[in-house]
Amino acid sequence: MDPVVEAIRWEFAAHADPEICKKSQRFFKEEVRCYGMKTATAVAIAKKYWKEVKSREKKEIFVLCEELYSSGMMEEAFVVSEWASRLAARYEPEDIAVFRHWIETYITNWATCDGLCNHAVGDLVVRFPEQIEELKRWTQSENRWMRRAAAVSLVVPARRGEFLDEALKIADLLLTDTDDMVQKGYGWLLKEASRKHTDEVFSYVTAKKQKIPRTALRYAIERMPKDLKVEAMKKDW
Repeated sequence: MDPVVEAIRWEFAAHADPEICKKSQRFFKEEVRCYGMKTATAVAIAKKYWKEVKSREKKEIFVLCEELYSSGMMEEAFVVSEWASRLAARYEPEDIAVFRHWIETYITNWATCDGLCNHAVGDLVVRFPEQIEELKRWTQSENRWMRRAAAVSLVVPARRGEFLDEALKIADLLLTDTDDMVQKGYGWLLKEASRKHTDEVFSYVTAKKQKIPRTALRYAIERMPKDLKVEAMKKDW
């Protein structure tokens, strides 16, 4: 075990609170493994040890990330999310394969999925927009977290008004998905896109409302004016 990983695990164990761990479970349908601490505490520890690893080669840091993921502990996955996003300036297009492997192998709940994808995967796509095609392929995966990842990886750029056409295309590919975690994922993407493109997202959801699940629709229109929400929710077919 790398000494830095060992130190992180020792520090997490020192902060572990079984009561917080027990309370955390209510936010997930799946069983989660965790030490039990506030997310801010885990992130602070991740930042502390980033100072010790940032000078290493990217490939070596990726190996550390995989070692952390392998424990199955949620706080260690949060360290990966923090470190991976801090490598953004060093990304290369082929790093998408590393992230795909991590999602397929280690992601087991919405928190670890969103933690990695909102920033690390999203930042990579912003740097290399051709990797949008990879996200589209993820929509066809049998893995629910891979399908959710396809949507939530664009949440942050969509919030800035970027990738509207691509966001709508990914929503299209996931439109009739029966998994609620996927529906909430692409609904969230549409909601963020609506910040800068309200009319376009409204037009999209009203055109699709015979097919779009109500869960996804509610998420998508959450930030819209009340009159648009009422119109979008009408069953007028």
